[in-house]
Amino acid sequence: MTHPVSYLPSHPQARSGPEHKAVPGVKHLIAVASGKGGVGKSTTTTNLALALANSGARVGVLDADLYGPSQPRMLGLKGMPDSPDGKNLEPMIGHGIQTMSIGFLVDEESPIIWRGPMITQALTRLVYETRWDNLDYLIVDLPPGTGDIHLTMAQRLPVSGAVIVTTPQDIALLDARKGLSMFEKVNVPVLGIIENMSTHICSECGHEEHIFGAGGAKRMSEEAGTDLLGELPLDIRIRTASDSGQPIMVTDPEGTLAAAYSEIASCIIQRISALADATDSQLDGLPTLVME
Repeated sequence: MTHPVSYLPSHPQARSGPEHKAVPGVKHLIAVASGKGGVGKSTTTTNLALALANSGARVGVLDADLYGPSQPRMLGLKGMPDSPDGKNLEPMIGHGIQTMSIGFLVDEESPIIWRGPMITQALTRLVYETRWDNLDYLIVDLPPGTGDIHLTMAQRLPVSGAVIVTTPQDIALLDARKGLSMFEKVNVPVLGIIENMSTHICSECGHEEHIFGAGGAKRMSEEAGTDLLGELPLDIRIRTASDSGQPIMVTDPEGTLAAAYSEIASCIIQRISALADATDSQLDGLPTLVME
């Protein structure tokens, strides 16, 4: 693969410019995070983006998991993005979703071996040098944990809110709490928690079983004073659809699984709208300066 070498970071650059600079072409930026890997965060991101798009919104996905990008495969995208001016990139379009990922710029099997400053630079450029086209929501698929990428996003990007994805398993909940706490410390609103793999649905008989425990995310949301946005099952149809590049929201948009993602998307829209209204009310309460 031929890389746009001028785009990929070759050395760290000094941090400069205003904090939380608006992202051109984006109204709301929503982070999707998980404390632990393997909880289905990227699959959830993909299907939530499609559910939001089905509601009539213009939606994009930024694959910020630079060490393990998944969105190109999940959205069935291959090739490299166009760069008409040699600097800015046109997002790739998968199932109507504007998408940008480091996975478009490096070979699929090549590891990313970059230190923190290079990761920071790469993420910042992926955000600001992609020509997002009038998006209502840009969904950011974060890597697991609470590292450099999360801190860069919180410090530099105008994040409207964060969604935490976890399973009901105690060890996953422990790390999910750390992720939630991180967003609170950097003043990013937590929109709510999604419990993925809440139950296992047998593909043969349809029997449901709580193999990872029950009620963990609900307890966590109550303790944290945030919303439980929804519960999603561990279902082989979700996995096979995502691996094929044809997510369940595309292959079975009228099914029960798609309905679960759509309900969560509706909750997110309501939370974003409520936060925006609260911000407007605060601004309306400020005194007006009259220059004479």
